[in-house]
Amino acid sequence: MSGTKRKNVITPGIQQKGSTKKQKTAPGSAPKPQLRAPDLETATDSDPIVESDTTEHSGDDDGASWPADEDAEDEVSKDDVPNEDAEKEVSSDDGPDEGVPLPGHKPQKVGKTGALATESSGNQSSSKEAHAKQKALAQERKAGKPNADSIARTKKLWERLRRKSHVPKDERKKLVGELFEIITGNVKDFVLKHDSVRVIQTAIKYANLDQRRNIARELKGEYRSLAESRYAKFLLGKLLVHGDKQIRDLIVPEFYGHVRRLIKHPEAAWILDDVYRGVATPSQKSILLREWYGAEFAIFKSQGQDPVSGELKSILKEHPEKRKPIMHALHDLINLLVQKKTTGFTMLHDAMLQYLLNISTGTEEMTNFIELLKGDEEGDLLKNLAFTRSGARVVCLALAYGNAKDRKQMLKVYKGTIQAMANDASGHQVILTAYDVIDDTVLTSKFIFPELIGKSSDLDENQKQSLLDAVNNIVARIPILYLFTGESRMLLRDEDMEMLHEVHSIRNTTSKKDPATRRKELLAYVSPILLSMIVENAEALVRSSFGCQFITEVMLSAVGDREEALEQIAELTKADTPEIKQALNEPSAGRMLKTLVQGGRYNPKSKSVELVEPALDFHNSLFASLHEQGRVLEWATGGNSFVIVGFLEADGFENKESLMEILKNGRKELEEAAAPKTPEKVETKNSGEHAAAAKTSKKVGTTGDEVKVAALKISKEVGTQRSGEKAAPAKASKKGESGKNGEKTRLGNRGAQLLLEKLDDA
Repeated sequence: MSGTKRKNVITPGIQQKGSTKKQKTAPGSAPKPQLRAPDLETATDSDPIVESDTTEHSGDDDGASWPADEDAEDEVSKDDVPNEDAEKEVSSDDGPDEGVPLPGHKPQKVGKTGALATESSGNQSSSKEAHAKQKALAQERKAGKPNADSIARTKKLWERLRRKSHVPKDERKKLVGELFEIITGNVKDFVLKHDSVRVIQTAIKYANLDQRRNIARELKGEYRSLAESRYAKFLLGKLLVHGDKQIRDLIVPEFYGHVRRLIKHPEAAWILDDVYRGVATPSQKSILLREWYGAEFAIFKSQGQDPVSGELKSILKEHPEKRKPIMHALHDLINLLVQKKTTGFTMLHDAMLQYLLNISTGTEEMTNFIELLKGDEEGDLLKNLAFTRSGARVVCLALAYGNAKDRKQMLKVYKGTIQAMANDASGHQVILTAYDVIDDTVLTSKFIFPELIGKSSDLDENQKQSLLDAVNNIVARIPILYLFTGESRMLLRDEDMEMLHEVHSIRNTTSKKDPATRRKELLAYVSPILLSMIVENAEALVRSSFGCQFITEVMLSAVGDREEALEQIAELTKADTPEIKQALNEPSAGRMLKTLVQGGRYNPKSKSVELVEPALDFHNSLFASLHEQGRVLEWATGGNSFVIVGFLEADGFENKESLMEILKNGRKELEEAAAPKTPEKVETKNSGEHAAAAKTSKKVGTTGDEVKVAALKISKEVGTQRSGEKAAPAKASKKGESGKNGEKTRLGNRGAQLLLEKLDDA
């Protein structure tokens, strides 16, 4: 606004002081007087706006100066000539040249400068006063509201209570008691305000069950409005989390009849879904879900005593004439939420599953539904669906029902999400379905395996650690091992098996490629990467049961050269570290080694070993390693005795005679390992070993502490060697077998017993 020149302002009697030049006037017009900016407000009462055309009179409050209007500058000061009066007005104390005005400089009166400073100070004072008045007015308004004093006091209590780690328990109990004295009977007045509702949340957090129930009863009838409130919805969630069944049954029924409206509400939709997913009973879930099928189910509720069903199939079976309006209402509500980009609701995923289960393949309804899934450009719908149980089933069925183009478009959406899905209890099912229904294995390998296991066998350290973690995770290992094990109960859960059976029944009519061919092509991609991982991380893998299982399945089913990996596993027997020795004596490592020695999986139905092709020939390399170290008899009497049994049972084992000779020479050790042991014998032998360790350590001049360390080390090694003896007979010892004095005995090494039987048979 500054710098704007006002035209045709006529104010007689006001002239520019110190100016002797007459103003130019247009012919036939009145002379135009010159005006100072401070005089404009007085001269133009009809316009209260004060505009400045020079920097001299800029606002004092903000310290900023507006650009001067060039035309006004010319009119006011271009022809100004300082006169004697103006020179006298300048103080002589300021210097010899201060009386002489500089070119372009406009002299100011000392009094005028003081007036400007006074005006600036006055403006600042008035600004502070105005701010103080506004603050006082706000305080008066707050004080005039209902329960102002109570709210103020509760906020003080809240400020103290919310500092959880700084408040002693006794003090907190006292503060909570005072807080409940204030809010009891007035809870409704607190819950709809953004500040005071936090007080109620804190009260619920630290209250006892009776106090929470009292709050819940006070709020009865208001829960729907609380869910729609931007702040009070958190109070509702807090009450449900810290409440019990009685509180739940007070809250949930208030949503009946309002589901279709609340699920569209920006605030209430989230709390409604939390109630549905987290606290509602199966019967309450069914009532809430039924309202998706149309307004009829919201208005006319079931009056029977039996719990209602939320399964759409049973409703359509009972009322087939209502199929069209029900399916139309359900599809419209689903489509509305998808278009609004609110696709993360579990209730929505359940409703979508009900819709999909009641439409037929090849129909217009199925086509439109799959297009609805693909229509989300950002892919949020498919991504959200993959992480819930119902949603994952929707995606799996859509992949099974869809054509090749549909499957490709849906799989592309999950780029960058595969690893998260592999770690999810529901998301990994989508990956398994993609393995089984997508005929284009190149597409599957391109979009899934680089994120799941890496692009090649040359992985960086982060990728190696991530893959190692996945192998040892009970869920993340499923997508990695599924191609090797197939539908194995050892790997898959019951819900995984049910889902795969459903997908396979649909796949027979929608996929063309043979399942065995598809699986072999996928194995050809992943096998080199996983075999390389075993070579580089064999020691880390054998330390866990999942790692041993991973080695077993990959070795039996991998496509390609497995010789290097098998050699690396055999080399583990030469390791001197106590950790590896202990790991190899664990039952999981024993099962792994025996399976590899036998060359296939054991089939409990046929009670035989199903050999793999080509043969592993692991038994010969492992026996050569043990024989070279002279540890065959040690393994036969220790925790890996069943591995030695596996040598004798394996087909194609070339060193059977040599092994039998070693066992015959060590028959006494085998009999000792196979014999039952009483606690006295075990204790006596252990004490003798400790004494031997102490005697040996004294000969070499070790200290007392070193003696204890040496004895402890020998004790651990002995315990490790005997871990196999404890594993098998642990259950048998509980059956009541006892020694001389009624003490329970520990059965001998079962593997050693079998080896003795084979020696006798030979």
